[in-house]
Amino acid sequence: MRRADLLSELKSENEAWEDLLADIGEDRMEEPGVAGAWSIKDIVAHLAAWRRRTVGRIEAVANGHPEPAPSWPAELHEDDEINAWFHARDRHKSVRDVLAESRGVFQQLVSAVAKLPEDALSDPARFPWMEGAPPSGAAFFGHFHDEHEADMRAFLSRQPATKN
Repeated sequence: MRRADLLSELKSENEAWEDLLADIGEDRMEEPGVAGAWSIKDIVAHLAAWRRRTVGRIEAVANGHPEPAPSWPAELHEDDEINAWFHARDRHKSVRDVLAESRGVFQQLVSAVAKLPEDALSDPARFPWMEGAPPSGAAFFGHFHDEHEADMRAFLSRQPATKN
């Protein structure tokens, strides 16, 4: 994959993400019950938190540095406990703040990818956390697609937003 192709894929994935968020509407993003007790806002904050880790990893690859330490406490190892820590940290943030952070982290991801050496994208060893999968827009949005998209779309289909 070429860097320009990856950036194009990221842009396309993000446009689809933003379209889904627009369809839901900011005024409904704090309604619980989208994924368990979580709201859309909680899911957006959760995805941004994990994407921030990806940004740090990509920046490390771009700069030839070792992978950075995680942002959560060292005693947390399981995804569920890390997710609970993220949720506790972010649950009192406003929808606007969560959306702004999500968008900012996406821009950081784009900037980090833009700094990658072209040859890095064809070397899976440079991205060990991806477990051999090549970097792609779909891979960077994979957690959303695999774990959260269906819940968000089901929420939207149960309670379609009213368009002005």
